[in-house]
Amino acid sequence: MMEEQEMLDLFWEIHSGNPREGPGEFQSTKRAFDMLKDLPSSPKILDIGCGPGMQTIDLGRLADGMIIAVDNHPQFLNDLKREAQQNGLADRIIPHLGDMCDLHFEAGTFDAIWSEGSIYIIGFEKGFQQWRLLLKDKGYLVASELTWLKAEAPGEVREYFAKEYPGMQDMEGNLRIIQSAGYRNIDHFVLPESAWWCYYSPVEEKLSRLRRKYAGHPEALAVLDDHQREIDIFRRYSEYYGFVFYIAQLG
Repeated sequence: MMEEQEMLDLFWEIHSGNPREGPGEFQSTKRAFDMLKDLPSSPKILDIGCGPGMQTIDLGRLADGMIIAVDNHPQFLNDLKREAQQNGLADRIIPHLGDMCDLHFEAGTFDAIWSEGSIYIIGFEKGFQQWRLLLKDKGYLVASELTWLKAEAPGEVREYFAKEYPGMQDMEGNLRIIQSAGYRNIDHFVLPESAWWCYYSPVEEKLSRLRRKYAGHPEALAVLDDHQREIDIFRRYSEYYGFVFYIAQLG
């Protein structure tokens, strides 16, 4: 029987060293960023739940300002620091170890808050409510969130997300949450399937290698199977759900 630490080590074996920790791609990040029409020339941006930080690097290329990138996993921040140095962005990207549920920045500090694929950790509604205090007047909050795209999804995918993400909303529900939290909806759009495979393809390759490593270890194989099932669900049912970028502004 695997010990708790062994299970945790396996989790990080799956999730460490990947280019992304959720669906995303440069074209979608740029499309969302280009909607922020009122940003100053050198904005101050908070990237919450940055993971290994590929979108942070993209933001560093798109915005001539300072980006504070927050995550609670030190290895992700080390990866980001290395990438920032290699891309000549070390003077404008500041990795910050912290908890998105307990941020300690002064009120009204940021021109924009960015959260690609991570706001679900605190909760979509709670994130929009709590983080608005950190924004300047007319500041932006941009978040990509797992969202139902069709009302009548098959039972298998409904049952899967009833367990994995019971709070998942449709687009109309999320737009109401944004408005109720005091923001103006600027726009929203669905990430293309290619953005998912930027995340899933490296993970799936790693799962294949790890199955060979852990052959004969049923508990470890069960963890790998759980990760594979998530990918297989997307293959079968991607028309029914997806990540949606929401672009909102205070005031």
